[in-house]
Amino acid sequence: MRIEVLYFDGCPGHERLMPRLGELLASAGVEDPVELVRVESLDDAEQHRFLGSPTLRIDGVDVDPAASERTDYGLKCRLYRTEGAQQPVPSDEWVLAAIERARPNDEPTADRLLRRRRSAARPD
Repeated sequence: MRIEVLYFDGCPGHERLMPRLGELLASAGVEDPVELVRVESLDDAEQHRFLGSPTLRIDGVDVDPAASERTDYGLKCRLYRTEGAQQPVPSDEWVLAAIERARPNDEPTADRLLRRRRSAARPD
């Protein structure tokens, strides 16, 4: 699985995303490395189809379900619109759904992994 975080220097969103992304990947049993891609210019932004910092892509697909409809590329801090709110990082649900879409069909789902971990953590 290819996991990319696109960002530009000066916007703190990717720094906020990284620890949470690590937790989500671990909870889903994903050990693939995260590739940081620094976008340095407007030309880079257009070439990378960069919708702002941070942009999270899994296997080349933005985790934001509405991203494919957008073309407002540029060097800016990104806001994700979820459930009527705006936040500087994508929702956990979007990230986990993107992981599931990228998994081969024979791998256990993140939901099953989470249930296993919760049941294993319960005292008998």
